[in-house]
Amino acid sequence: MVSQMDVVRRGGRSRLAVLGTVAVLALAPALASCSNDDGGKSGGTSSPPSAASSSSPQASAPTDPVAAKARITKNWTAFFDPRTPVAEKVGLLENGEQMRPVLGAFAGDKNAAMTAAKVTGIQFTSATGADVTYDLLVGGTPTLPGAKGTSVLQNDTWKVSVKTLCGLVELSGVTVPGC
Repeated sequence: MVSQMDVVRRGGRSRLAVLGTVAVLALAPALASCSNDDGGKSGGTSSPPSAASSSSPQASAPTDPVAAKARITKNWTAFFDPRTPVAEKVGLLENGEQMRPVLGAFAGDKNAAMTAAKVTGIQFTSATGADVTYDLLVGGTPTLPGAKGTSVLQNDTWKVSVKTLCGLVELSGVTVPGC
């Protein structure tokens, strides 16, 4: 649920209304068609994308933070790019195989095809985790500027966290197994 404080931070009710509309339009049809029979244990917790999970900024960082930031930016851009094939997105999402039905549903949705993300900031929380600030774009226009998500290093790949995807799903008001 989005609090009144979140509304103020995001610039007022009109932006929240746009975000809500975009989230429902882009996510609801896609998520309604997916299911997960294994109980949906994703290893992530559900929280809005604005909830960062850093207890102390720059507490630790990967051996090569410049290269890690470049990989995170590249992988986030590819994950949110509607032209990226589902098989590739599975590899860019934490525990992606478990979320394959959701990603497959997104692939066929015309509204999701207009959604992208632009990474605007990365702050490492550990050698294997980072807080990511990004703008959610619809048709090239920022509809959720300054959104917060997380990236995790899993199997030597910097991935979008399930927590981030589930936070976006939560904004749509839809319940999805695994989130």
